Amino acid sequence: MKISSAIFDCSASDLDSCPDESLPEFAFIGRSNVGKSSLLNFLAGKRELARVSRTPGFTKLINFFTINESWRLVDLPGYGFAEVARQDKARFNEAVNEYLMQRPNLHCIFALIDSGLPPQKIDVEFVEWLASNSIPFVLVFTKTDKVGAARVQANIAAFKEHISECCGLPPTILTCSATARLGRGELLAVLKEAVARD
Repeated sequence: MKISSAIFDCSASDLDSCPDESLPEFAFIGRSNVGKSSLLNFLAGKRELARVSRTPGFTKLINFFTINESWRLVDLPGYGFAEVARQDKARFNEAVNEYLMQRPNLHCIFALIDSGLPPQKIDVEFVEWLASNSIPFVLVFTKTDKVGAARVQANIAAFKEHISECCGLPPTILTCSATARLGRGELLAVLKEAVARD
């Protein structure tokens, strides 16, 4: 798949603020500081499409980007360690929950996992929640340039074992590094196949 255009569409604080439902959407989510914004920029081939911050949890709104005028990438607030007021955090989590559960044109969630860490409880619980609600997802292990290949594979294997009971079929698993520019082709291939199914 070639990305010829990637344009910021809008930000939404709740489901009612989201853009129309005419285009298929593919949402990216993960723990704060998993490298989500960097990955979105790498994927779109546009350095400043999604704002990258040194502060974990910077993304607080649901951000929509229209790709090739035919589908959307959606940047969801990271879960976990966002340094926001408690009431704001609760509101944004509620907005994400509603988006994941009620958005009819959401085709797939790309759940981002830090490849350098053993399975984290918050990641496992989130993936189990996706599976229990029959929300299609792909696992994307990020930052593969930060650790050795053997450790990456060991962490992936351990994660698969943790979610094996909740997932009937093993999910699609991808690896990537925005810094080392690895994995873009594989991600785009999955997106191309999903868009073609629409």
